[in-house]
Amino acid sequence: MQNRLIKPCLAIVATITLLSSCKLKAHQEENFQNSLDLYFRSTIKSDGPGIAIIVAKPNKDILFAKGYGVEDINTKAPITSKTLFNLGSVSKTFVGFAILKLQEQGKLSIEDPILKYFPNFKDSNLVKDIKIKHLLSHTSGLPDNRPVEIDSVFFLTANDEQNFAPILQNDSLLFQPGDRFEYSNPAFNGLALIVEKVSGQKWQQYIKENIFNPSGMATSVITDGAFPDKGVSHGYQQVNGKWQEYDFGEYPTFCASGNGGVWSSVEELLLYEEAIQKNKFVSDSTVKLARRVFIPSNWKDTIPPNIGFDWFTETFEGLKAIGHTGDQGGFRADYFYYPEKKIFIGMISNGSHDLGKVRKKVLELMKGLE
Repeated sequence: MQNRLIKPCLAIVATITLLSSCKLKAHQEENFQNSLDLYFRSTIKSDGPGIAIIVAKPNKDILFAKGYGVEDINTKAPITSKTLFNLGSVSKTFVGFAILKLQEQGKLSIEDPILKYFPNFKDSNLVKDIKIKHLLSHTSGLPDNRPVEIDSVFFLTANDEQNFAPILQNDSLLFQPGDRFEYSNPAFNGLALIVEKVSGQKWQQYIKENIFNPSGMATSVITDGAFPDKGVSHGYQQVNGKWQEYDFGEYPTFCASGNGGVWSSVEELLLYEEAIQKNKFVSDSTVKLARRVFIPSNWKDTIPPNIGFDWFTETFEGLKAIGHTGDQGGFRADYFYYPEKKIFIGMISNGSHDLGKVRKKVLELMKGLE
């Protein structure tokens, strides 16, 4: 009789413990949300350029998703978690996955020499050892010789091909391919062109069909000549205490979209991360290849590499983080996943905000969730 009573009692205790735990968790999450909301309200003016942020456990819970400030200082339309911003260099991760998707499809190899796709280099012998993998990992050694400052008017509307054309005229390298890291924007203009050459369609369309659509990124778009001037925010910089528009038409190379042409919202960046983790558009082995640090066999720099194809790995506030940042015109983007905590933080700004500082604050406030 006694044993029969013990089992129900244990079940009741377990239920009470579970309910208490859920209540505590809900209380911690509410404190986090209130504290983060207060932080943004105290640092972002409601009538100026601002920030959209999402904090989530991919494929499980969204802990926080809000916008602060306005997407357009003329219309005063408020920023929300659905607002589209330019992602700057976070766009490179989409181009990188497009290349790796084509490799999965057997249409190219990252071991291919770039001469296979650009036989018109001025000095073919100079670039004979550069492979697609070197462009993907910023280890090609090709100098960025674009005369942007000299001919800024031309580069306000120059597309990917026009931005990559000067690279074909290089007569020297910064270093031998694979020797070290040198961040390169035009490398991704070249990679976007390779996607077009191999797929037989606009690279923007290839990414829409093969990445956006499987991920459910229904509103995300990519610059394709004309500025996507409807349904997107504007970027700004502050000059003499006043906000000035600083994006399409004011910032050179904005049309060179292979290196920074994707427009998305923080909500759809979460969908992107969830699709990556669920292997919705590339296999698990390809995701691991993309996010594993690429270490060239001939690496010579004293600083170890920290990038794959094209994902950075870093330690931030003591935590391993995988992601990418973006910086173009008045836009800033911050995309990082923390595998140990299974937490994703996505932020985009249209007012040149220091998102590294903001991310540090977010992680500080998240300690209360542990």
